[in-house]
Amino acid sequence: MTETDQTAMPKPLALSELPEPDQRLVTKALEASAQAYAPYSGFAVGAAVRTKGGHIYTGANIENAAYAAVTCAEVSAIAAANAAGDFEIESIAVAGHKFVDPQDSTQVVTPCGRCRQMINEAGELAGTQIQVLSCNGQLTKIVKASIAKLLPAAFGPETLGITGAWPDMKSKLHAAVHRLLAEKPSRS
Repeated sequence: MTETDQTAMPKPLALSELPEPDQRLVTKALEASAQAYAPYSGFAVGAAVRTKGGHIYTGANIENAAYAAVTCAEVSAIAAANAAGDFEIESIAVAGHKFVDPQDSTQVVTPCGRCRQMINEAGELAGTQIQVLSCNGQLTKIVKASIAKLLPAAFGPETLGITGAWPDMKSKLHAAVHRLLAEKPSRS
């Protein structure tokens, strides 16, 4: 396989070509884009993650006047799943569109580099090769690829030799929080 073959994106699919669970996921991503706070770029992005349990969590981009403080939709959706205690992500859909003039919803939106890193690590923790569905705002072009395809030779827990460390650390975290809650001062 040539280098071009390894990095080429798969042919875009139409919404109707996806299985029903993926159709629902990309639709939820587009719906989530309505919640974007994007006054600086005028570009709304929504994301939706599906966990192994079939639950869907959504997020939207949140911009800030201090441009480095932006939260991407993918990070927002991953954080929502984590906050719900349902971090076994198997798929993520990303949809975006420019909503200010000149409006454009024709371009396929793929995760940025930081988001690819976050998706990869979520997959390592869940023990899954997360499927990424990158969509245009019209949902007429959807590119389906694994996170490994989008982020080859990724850096993560495995690289650092700590692949199995989190479950024990998470148990310690939960025990510490329960202890803190039990020790909290009572209201007088």
